[in-house]
Amino acid sequence: MESKGDASASIISASPTSSPPPPLSPRVVLSPCAACKILRRRCGEKCVLAPYFPPTEPAKFTIAHRVFGASNIIKLLQELPESQRADAVNSMVYEAGARIRDPVYGCAGAIYHLQRQVSELQAQLAKAQVEIVNLQLQRSDLLELIINMDQPNQKQDNMSFETTNDFGFLEDNSNTNSSMLWSDLLWT
Repeated sequence: MESKGDASASIISASPTSSPPPPLSPRVVLSPCAACKILRRRCGEKCVLAPYFPPTEPAKFTIAHRVFGASNIIKLLQELPESQRADAVNSMVYEAGARIRDPVYGCAGAIYHLQRQVSELQAQLAKAQVEIVNLQLQRSDLLELIINMDQPNQKQDNMSFETTNDFGFLEDNSNTNSSMLWSDLLWT
């Protein structure tokens, strides 16, 4: 049996103030990365795939793994400087997704469809611009015709149209009989 002195000594030695906590490693792996989880291997501290395939996004690695294979992905990432790895992973995942959607053309097919769409939209834009120019020319011709009608070059039937009334109609100022209106002529 233990004596009381030994028990108190063990309690004192287990207290947090008497012994420092164990040092933590720089990267504590709580859950393996998506790549190691799918490949069913241990995810170490120096896992090349862990920063780019987090455990919350397993589909990201699955898509890239189907097209490129894990060894090719690892090999490519090891050859690149760390500053370019994130962009390379994003490009591989995009290309793999395009390859799965379109196994023959992949990204090239998507680029071709987008370029064709751009050229069709440019053609529609050019057609609309030509139509706008034609409408502007028609409008200017119509305005010129209206202006020429408002300012006659010759006096016809002793009428000169110089003023307009409140209704926007032209008035005949050459008629000396102010009591006689155009409406009187029409109704008689």
